[in-house]
Amino acid sequence: MKTIIVTGASSGIGRATAGLFLAEGWQVGLLARRGEILEEMAAGRDNAVPLVADVSDPDAVQAAFRDFNDRAGRLNVLFNNAGIFAPGGTIDEIALEDWYQTVNVNLNGMFLCARAAFAAMRGQNPQGGRIINNGSIAAHVPRPNSVHYTSTKHAITGLTRSLSLDGRGLGIACGQIDIGNAHTSMVQGLVDAAIAEGREPDPTMAVEDAARSVLHMATLPPEANVQFMTVMATRMPYIGRG
Repeated sequence: MKTIIVTGASSGIGRATAGLFLAEGWQVGLLARRGEILEEMAAGRDNAVPLVADVSDPDAVQAAFRDFNDRAGRLNVLFNNAGIFAPGGTIDEIALEDWYQTVNVNLNGMFLCARAAFAAMRGQNPQGGRIINNGSIAAHVPRPNSVHYTSTKHAITGLTRSLSLDGRGLGIACGQIDIGNAHTSMVQGLVDAAIAEGREPDPTMAVEDAARSVLHMATLPPEANVQFMTVMATRMPYIGRG
């Protein structure tokens, strides 16, 4: 049985992706802070492993990955997905605590989980595995009033490239999926804000479409890798002048 850890598994893209991999017969580590939701997702599924952890807590991340490896015996894939979008604004309007929290979850959290996965994949026999980082359209072009979120997502692209290079000789592939407007609760908040301001909200796509894209990346043979993938709502303002 192939194995994967999905971070941010309790909601949004993470939840949809974890559900798809469970249905496909993978052993899935469900990593998030909200244990009651993870237990509900795992109910009746022998291939689900709840892993309660805050991705910005180094000790909790290490313990969660160690627990999964002890149960599963191997880690084939990490979907490094957990992230937040704190209240936006221009740089002088963003509260410092929101900046620090965004960096802690979106960058430090992804670093810590990638670090734990890389070590596990390097040490297992046979050696190797795959890390898939959830970037964002914001890893290329920002939304207005999102300097905190955009900065972290640009950093994830650097993380992806470095992991690809450093993992090359160890059989550890790393790719990045940049998702545009999958209809999660976070995106619904942006839709609601646009409507409240009298603006036309951006088009969205089903979150399941993002999950299927992750599955494609994860099921490639070891000799193939999607380095960067963009999957987005077809009519969202992204290409050219929007």
